[in-house]
Amino acid sequence: MILAGKRILLGVSGSISAYKSAEIIRLLKKQGAEVQVVMTSSAKEFTTPLTLSALSELPVLTRFNDPESGAWNNHVDLGAWADLILIAPASANTLAKLANGYCEDLLSAIFLSAKCPVMVAPAMDHDMFMNELTQRNIDALKAKGCIVIGPEHGSLASGLIGVGRLTEPVDIQNHVVGYLKYSNTLNGVHCLVTAGPTREPIDSVRYISNNSSGKMGVAVAIELIKRGASVDLVCGPGVQVDSHIKKLKVHRIQTAKEMHQACLELFSNAKLIVMAAAVADFTPANPSNIKIKKTQSSTNGMQLELAPTVDILAELGVSRKEEQTLVGFALETNNELENAIDKLKRKNLDVIVLNSLQNEGAGFEYDTNQVTLIGKDEIPHVYPLKNKKEVAIDLIDFIIEKMS
Repeated sequence: MILAGKRILLGVSGSISAYKSAEIIRLLKKQGAEVQVVMTSSAKEFTTPLTLSALSELPVLTRFNDPESGAWNNHVDLGAWADLILIAPASANTLAKLANGYCEDLLSAIFLSAKCPVMVAPAMDHDMFMNELTQRNIDALKAKGCIVIGPEHGSLASGLIGVGRLTEPVDIQNHVVGYLKYSNTLNGVHCLVTAGPTREPIDSVRYISNNSSGKMGVAVAIELIKRGASVDLVCGPGVQVDSHIKKLKVHRIQTAKEMHQACLELFSNAKLIVMAAAVADFTPANPSNIKIKKTQSSTNGMQLELAPTVDILAELGVSRKEEQTLVGFALETNNELENAIDKLKRKNLDVIVLNSLQNEGAGFEYDTNQVTLIGKDEIPHVYPLKNKKEVAIDLIDFIIEKMS
């Protein structure tokens, strides 16, 4: 019963997927949560208050007051009561009201007075979701600190297939459990995370790089924020990250030199440092500031002189303070364990994350990863192949255990 003692206010708005709110209630109750349902008037056209009341074991609230008894449903008290507000489904209309501060019903009034985290799970037709006004409203909610779950790609009520389908109830439950289980464990902790590749210029249009997507580093940064930390994320080119996330500051760089400079500037203020970026080991020694043209002599090949880049992780390992925790990554193709432990010791790390390119579904560009986590005791902890978001949860759990 992971959610025992947790109080969740479930907002249900007018979407055809409102019927799935019954399953969301059942799953949250099964985990021990107390669930108070608040419905908009249009939500009652898709599912009934009686159904949701029977499942939640509490009266469903739909208005500011009961017209028969005159009882007042105090939106301020409800906003203060909840440990989490979950709005699922969140229709396009409800997202617009929340994002723009409208307060015409009980749910929007509770949202405006809430002191707890808010999650919204959008559900609507593909074109409605992709409309720039809806996207602007979602960005505004993210900027306020709301956690947006989904929507998913799939079959829609319109008969079309696209993005807009409500995230499945079990996945919504997992988001809630993951957040409430670990929320605030890193309150007040400032972190530095690196992600993605670097690009080392050969000339003004060509460069040396690698296939890192930065997905692992971004997943780590988001998981840290879920647990209350603030994060400086230094990321290379091509890394996709939502810059509207509260408590996340994104620093964009191109080269290993730029990443080195950014890390030096941010390192001293961080208690936890996770160096997940795939930084180039070498850079062209004499890059040209104009495009190198093909010439007759180039048919015999071109020699490119490379110079080593600064070993950022090793430098941080030397200058780190005793109270700082430093985590590195090792991507290996042979003698994986031995090489990872050697790197752990040489670079004065607390934890190293070992990836092997020999494992299918792990490494660059995938949404999944398979890792072995090793602390200073040099004992390997092998994890199965998982989604990178789940890998981030395992890693942060492991780090917190070592920090404590």
